Amino acid sequence: MRRTARNVYPAQTDYTVPLLPMKKSSHKRKPAIARRTGGDRLTTGWSFARARGISVLQANALARQKWLIHGFSMRPGGVSRLGGERVLNLGATDWDTRKSVADNRALFRAALNAEKMQLAELQQCHTDILHVVSTPPKDARRGDALITRSPSLLLAVKTADCVPVLLADTKGHAIAAVHAGWRGTLARIVQKTLGGMRMEFSTEPSDVVAVLGPAIGRCCYEVGPEVAQAFAAQFDVARDWFDGPFEKVISDDSPNPLKWLQMTPPGHDPPPPRVYLDLHAANRWQLAQAGVPTDNIFASDLCTACRTDLLFSHRRERGKTGRMMGVIGIRGQTQRGG
Repeated sequence: MRRTARNVYPAQTDYTVPLLPMKKSSHKRKPAIARRTGGDRLTTGWSFARARGISVLQANALARQKWLIHGFSMRPGGVSRLGGERVLNLGATDWDTRKSVADNRALFRAALNAEKMQLAELQQCHTDILHVVSTPPKDARRGDALITRSPSLLLAVKTADCVPVLLADTKGHAIAAVHAGWRGTLARIVQKTLGGMRMEFSTEPSDVVAVLGPAIGRCCYEVGPEVAQAFAAQFDVARDWFDGPFEKVISDDSPNPLKWLQMTPPGHDPPPPRVYLDLHAANRWQLAQAGVPTDNIFASDLCTACRTDLLFSHRRERGKTGRMMGVIGIRGQTQRGG
């Protein structure tokens, strides 16, 4: 079993979050995100909002946790230009500038009323490496999951097809942000992140709310035999996460040694059969197996490849695309509303 890397940054004096409510101010501040209803309402449990000229997707289950800030960025708006459109690109790319990315990040944080929160992110590398942090990493730390219980720290994962997973311990007030591509999912990164929360902060999975943001869907995520075989070797229930000739793909792992018996001309062999993977389903199953109640698991049904009008998709756009962010943070004392 691979040993999970763990980096614990120096603890701060405000490491634990005060649980007493702050005294309410007589001045009501207008919320940064103005919630809409009707046509802007997506599937049950999700809300679409617009602020500062950009769009934000939020899960109602986390929005009800007043000690939290969270959100998933979307494509429209921002200061970057891609294909003649203004887009909210939040990650480094070869077609965008650092200044545009920084300006977009400032817009996103302002839309969440999180301007004073420090952004914590990693150099994502499709692994099961997680880091426990109390201050933002000062260098390019490799990894795909962040855990904290420090207030005013905004944990972020960048995606353009992979699954962004946000975890919140509703009793212990610990949080995590996870980047789960197929390799991270295969390595059970969400389960290992829950294990890290339990080790560091005594989190009980039954107290966790888990939110899976937009990602490439089962409808579009075509993968080869090697991916299907890897999942079949790790999970007895893997068949439930695939569409297509799954059994044929996982059993046919070698070329035909007697090609001369076939009528197919040389160089015209048919392509290997392909299957379609549901990353959301695989991560939901892992969360449930780890002890998170199924009623506490919420997944967006927006497919990044289907909805490039709203989202970025590395696969659909053949690499020339932007990056979205899924973020979660614990409000500082001055941000609490009581």
